[in-house]
Amino acid sequence: GQVVYSIAEETERGASVGNVAKDLGIDAATLSARKFRMITGSSKQYFNINASTGALTVNEPIDREQLCELKSACFLNYELVLENPLELYRMEFKVLDINDNSPSFPLSEYHINVPEFLSPGARFTLPNAQDLDEGTNSVQNYTLSSDEHFDLEMQTRGDGSKYPELVLKKALDREQQAAHRLILTAKDGGEPPKSGDVPVIVTVLDTNDNAPAFEHSVYRASILENSPSGTLVVQVHATDLDEGPNGEIRYSFSNTTSADLQRMFLIHPHTGEVTVNGVLAVQRPLLEMLIEARDNGAFGMSSTAKLLVEITDVNNHGPEITITSLSSPIPEDAAPGTVIALLSILDKDPGENGKVTCQIPDNLPFQLKPSLENYYSLVTSGLLDRELIDEYNITITATDLGSPPITTQKTLWVQISDVNDNPPVFTANTSDVFVEENNPLGAFLYQVSASDPDMGENGRVSYTLRNSTIAGSPLASFLSVSSANGSIYANRAFDFEQLTSFYFQVEAKDNGSPALSAAITVNVYISDQNDNAPAILYPTSPNGSIAVEVVPRLADEDYLVTKVVAEDEDNAENAWLSYHLAQSSDSTLFRLSPHSGELRTTRSMRSTDFLKHKVVVVVRDHGDPPLSSTVTVGILLADTLPQVLPDFDDSGEPPPLLNATNIYLIVSLACVSFIFATFLFFLAIVRL
Repeated sequence: GQVVYSIAEETERGASVGNVAKDLGIDAATLSARKFRMITGSSKQYFNINASTGALTVNEPIDREQLCELKSACFLNYELVLENPLELYRMEFKVLDINDNSPSFPLSEYHINVPEFLSPGARFTLPNAQDLDEGTNSVQNYTLSSDEHFDLEMQTRGDGSKYPELVLKKALDREQQAAHRLILTAKDGGEPPKSGDVPVIVTVLDTNDNAPAFEHSVYRASILENSPSGTLVVQVHATDLDEGPNGEIRYSFSNTTSADLQRMFLIHPHTGEVTVNGVLAVQRPLLEMLIEARDNGAFGMSSTAKLLVEITDVNNHGPEITITSLSSPIPEDAAPGTVIALLSILDKDPGENGKVTCQIPDNLPFQLKPSLENYYSLVTSGLLDRELIDEYNITITATDLGSPPITTQKTLWVQISDVNDNPPVFTANTSDVFVEENNPLGAFLYQVSASDPDMGENGRVSYTLRNSTIAGSPLASFLSVSSANGSIYANRAFDFEQLTSFYFQVEAKDNGSPALSAAITVNVYISDQNDNAPAILYPTSPNGSIAVEVVPRLADEDYLVTKVVAEDEDNAENAWLSYHLAQSSDSTLFRLSPHSGELRTTRSMRSTDFLKHKVVVVVRDHGDPPLSSTVTVGILLADTLPQVLPDFDDSGEPPPLLNATNIYLIVSLACVSFIFATFLFFLAIVRL
């Protein structure tokens, strides 16, 4: 995008130049939102852009002569920078000259000494007028006030430049007129034309009739711009046919040579050697000076020659890198080709010394693309990943083509901003949790953890339970999870006998937009505790009575009386059962298998054995601590099943010999016997 405008100098403030939005094809309504700005190397802001309409107007009148001095073409360069997206347009303003300067002469008055003996046709150099305007607005012709002795003619130097000369057309007579006052007028070609005058005082001399003559009308020289002070530029030489002082020549710079050049160079008055005097701080590649040779006659005569000095550039300026615009941080999902920065790279040296190559390291996902003249765009060339690299230090290296080349470096710090491109990640897809039954409410069971390499809200993970059911009940009635740290708690006590295992899913979700999530499956295995005593299935004791088993009166040894059958709802060791005789009315008559629960006789039955017996069987599991249950079995020795079963509430053992009743009877019998014996003893005594 480039547009060129032409504007006349001294155009008044507020005058319309054009419409930037229309000329560049930009929507004027977006100028303000896209933060437009005009960039220029000029110290003044000559133009304004209306943010609403895009109208381009004059902000300050332009003085072309002040801005561009003696340049034939005068341009102002502006860059229009727009953001979102970043765009650069170049605007070039050609400043047109108007005839606003009159020709002027360096001095207010010029003096020429003319020997009276000179013949008609003698010529004298007149001063050149200066006009800051260009083209037809500059000096076009000269005129001389009417005089019978003098005329004006224009001469051309070897380089094509013209200058006025005063020509003697009639011999002078100092005794009749010692001085002639002439008016030299310079006119330009403007509309209307402007002019400038200078008095030329001609003094008639009657000696020294030869002026010095240079060997060349134009001298040319070439020097390096970094030449030290004292470097010889050129040596001019003029000759004077006169003898003595009238033929001695002194060299000097003409008054029309600018003061800057006269300070920059020195000319030896006697040898004509022109040398460097200080630093050659000029931007123009060609310098023009006029050298005057004047003799030492009483009325010194002079002539001039032009000296053209070409300044040969040396590579003494390094490239200058300017960051015009920089977008940082940039999102990690920026597409390849996204513009990050706009760079201006300039080298003040002309020619090859001012040409610049620019590069950045190859191992970066960025590249430099040339934009407009002297501008480069830094764009992404690959995919970015903040989780791998969150910032880049991009070193821009600019090298000119001089010999030796000069290199300049500048480092840009570009940060990468995070986007939510990574879901939470668990260390495994599943996890196994073992929980003992009868756990307390709110007991901590397990903690899941997921990581998210994103930062900020994009990396903040929260945890939830995915909806599901366990044994027909909602998952929330069994478990809860902390959304902050993934800790899982029990909402109820688990019962191994009802539920041995189940699984559920925990979802980890980040706080990005849109949110990303992942899930882990948790398998819960409930461990058994010894919380159930063995349940005796057989024999049963209806209504709390004793179970009765009938055994033949003369049963043989190892006769199966009954088999105690029990079960335990616990698992593994907690359900391993063993059988033990806790009590037996006759320990020698029955035995119990500890593993099968079979109650058998240890010997054959005898007729002297009691008819009924009672045994207490203990069924015990192997839990820690163990739990047990008991059953009481009544055993009746009978060959047939009686219609009415006897009462087994007593012990079923023969009564002891010395119970309370027997003792009472024995004591009573003893007392009677004692009384009877005493009576017999008394009778015996009586008889004797």
